[in-house]
Amino acid sequence: QVQLVESGGGLVQPGGSLRLSCAASGSIFGDLTMGWYRQAPGKQRDLVAYIASLGITSYANSVKGRFTISKDNAKNTMYLQMNSLKPEDTAVYYCNRAPRALFDWGQGTQVTVSS
Repeated sequence: QVQLVESGGGLVQPGGSLRLSCAASGSIFGDLTMGWYRQAPGKQRDLVAYIASLGITSYANSVKGRFTISKDNAKNTMYLQMNSLKPEDTAVYYCNRAPRALFDWGQGTQVTVSS
């Protein structure tokens, strides 16, 4: 079973930037469509961006133009560059297969946008 480990979260002021990483224990990014999800307190987990095996990307309207998803197949790692962060981006961020999860969820990484 592949394990996913998210990192890179933190506390940032509105307008700031963060770069999240998703490290996988196996070589999956060349074969699967993978995505970043987020879950705010009291809300469901939503898909915010995904990247297909050949590199095609898609974004939720709420993050389009601000977030960029990328991956490095050789490093078994996926990234989420988040710019122009807003308080409503505050959530725990997870990675998994998209649009439906396949692997056990990791611990996620907390992103808090606050002044």
